[in-house]
Amino acid sequence: MTATRVDNAVIRRLPKAVLHDHLDGGLRPATVVELAEAVGHTLPTTDPDELAAWYTEAANSGDLVRYIATFEHTLAVMQTREGLLRTAEEYVLDLAEDGVVYGEVRYAPELNTRGGLSMGEVVETVQEGLAAGMAKAAAAGTPVRVGTLLCGMRMFDRVREAADLAVAFRDAGVVGFDIAGAEDGFPPADHLAAFEHLRRENVPFTIHAGEAHGLASIHQAVQVCGAQRIGHGVRITEDIPDLAAGKLGRVAAWVRDRRIALEMCPTSNLQTGAAASIAEHPVTALKNLGFRVTLNTDNRLVSGTTMTREMSLLAEEAGWSVEDLRTVTVNAVKSAFLPFDERNALIRDVILPGYDAALSTSPRA
Repeated sequence: MTATRVDNAVIRRLPKAVLHDHLDGGLRPATVVELAEAVGHTLPTTDPDELAAWYTEAANSGDLVRYIATFEHTLAVMQTREGLLRTAEEYVLDLAEDGVVYGEVRYAPELNTRGGLSMGEVVETVQEGLAAGMAKAAAAGTPVRVGTLLCGMRMFDRVREAADLAVAFRDAGVVGFDIAGAEDGFPPADHLAAFEHLRRENVPFTIHAGEAHGLASIHQAVQVCGAQRIGHGVRITEDIPDLAAGKLGRVAAWVRDRRIALEMCPTSNLQTGAAASIAEHPVTALKNLGFRVTLNTDNRLVSGTTMTREMSLLAEEAGWSVEDLRTVTVNAVKSAFLPFDERNALIRDVILPGYDAALSTSPRA
């Protein structure tokens, strides 16, 4: 089959799906400035453009500690009902503007309780904001569905509490669970009881693994804890000594053969040192080897990115075609934490028609 070159104008119009995107990493710079003034929080700058540049500079510094420290300012403005409602609503509208038709947003409610809200109140408020955003996006003719993943912070002691909330809110927009935070030194199996509880309650979960720690983290997430997806997973290449030859080790083969999705975030991985360049990022080789790779933004403000930008970078620097972008988009919906019939309908009625339209108007290579 002849591959189709990618026109950047076409990419913006393509229907997109994102599975790995943090709420507290994707605020609008102007919103951070306004909310910070309201709560009396001091920012590095009060100019929205300068603040956006400050975030990108910190993310590109190669210093993981500095990268993580940027969240101090977004979290500072997400401790009130007003802040949570606004940031959740704008999150949805920003996805819709970027052409996203299905998204999963993740956050750790324990990080939003400094203003006196309980974790349960945080979840209720965020869901209210997301619902308002989805209603506005639909009214504007750009409908987007957003499901929530609740996170437990793996280095703290409230993971089970967050898991209980995922169970409690599973019929109110929460579609799954994750553990986030420092990976190295805090293995997934430390929270095995929470994962066993989620399995008993039929709540799916993903686990951040294979980014700051290597293959052992992925193995434990999948084989010990039972993760249905892997957050990042770039270091699965440690079990594929020769990517060109494609000979897989046992862990890599298990992940590929059982269609365990890899939530890959190219720009973020470059910034945290998990990959050297977009052209060399493992996402391309893993896609070609048949892994169920998905394309994601991770933290849109912090990394200075969007789904359109991630797709454009892969097209420009790694030679991806429209067909490649369609593959990872379909992969994402196939692995979404939605019922099977709803995933199929989204692929059949939205994703494939959108890509067919792009293919019919794009020049052939």
